[in-house]
Amino acid sequence: MFIFDAHLDLAMNAMEWNRDLTWSVEDIRAKEEGMIDKPDRGKNTVSLGAMRRGNIGLCMATQIARYVKKENELPGWNSPHQAWAQTQGQLAWYRAMEAIGEMVQITNLAELNNHLDLWNSLGNSKNPIGYILSLEGADSIITLDHLEKSYEQGLRAIGPAHYGPGTYAHGTNSIGGIGRKGKELLKEIARLNIILDTTHLCDESFWETMKAYHGPLWASHNNCRALVNHNRQFSDEQLIELIRRGAVIGIALDAWMMVPKWVKGESTPESMGLTLEHMADHIDHICQLAGNSLHVGIGTDLDGGFGREQSPADINTIADLQKLPNLLYKRGYNNKDIENIMHANFIRFLRKTWS
Repeated sequence: MFIFDAHLDLAMNAMEWNRDLTWSVEDIRAKEEGMIDKPDRGKNTVSLGAMRRGNIGLCMATQIARYVKKENELPGWNSPHQAWAQTQGQLAWYRAMEAIGEMVQITNLAELNNHLDLWNSLGNSKNPIGYILSLEGADSIITLDHLEKSYEQGLRAIGPAHYGPGTYAHGTNSIGGIGRKGKELLKEIARLNIILDTTHLCDESFWETMKAYHGPLWASHNNCRALVNHNRQFSDEQLIELIRRGAVIGIALDAWMMVPKWVKGESTPESMGLTLEHMADHIDHICQLAGNSLHVGIGTDLDGGFGREQSPADINTIADLQKLPNLLYKRGYNNKDIENIMHANFIRFLRKTWS
């Protein structure tokens, strides 16, 4: 089945982890054997070839570069100008992949339809991976003029915050609202018809955003607080608000977001019994809240700073997402429901937004 993945940090892996995603997953792992600078070395799950094998022909691909002020101890860049430059380097990698036919940028309805027709009509072994540019955390947007420039470069979705306090909103593990700058950013996002990604917004910033913003929004990679009680997940009240506003919520595969009591660096997928069944649990929870299968999808975040050590045990590479349809079928979901979850909900959202 065709899969749309609403969140992959491809350029971050290429530029900061120095992974050549045109290599196979196995070759990348072999190259990283013995390396210890990152916790997921040798445990990656994503390559462009693995995406093709898994029929993952379209994704939201990120730019990500956090700006951190002097008093902030989170890792990141020391000025917004450095963060902006980092996102431009990531964009240059996407352009390089386009130049050799590995990827193709999707920015409008015609390009989306043409790309889907290509994947439907031809075998996927050589097709370019379609990507829609997303910005995770808006701190690299130095001024609103930079947002318009990013839109001209193809940016079509943006999350105002990532972890901690940001320039425009407060994110995971922080407390605070969106303030004047956040409200100005939201107005410009709406004017440009960029999709607002609510992922990572803390509760206060989330609800202030709901009051201030009335354009298209979704949550690209955000699980359910009812199943894992942490501020990174959304509460049922938040999920219901997103459903009411026509959003789609992508389910992520980072282990600590999927099962409670996960201890980073200690827990393992095997010791916690973590499998794709837990992904199905989060999917089912949102479907039960909505009363249908129209508001949930896939937003794996695979290789988003973690690898197999922090992914479901039955995921060796991203191609193993093809195991999910059968799990949903066994739970009573019909073919139309499963298509909605695997790709159709996000694609329908894009078609509505871009038309």
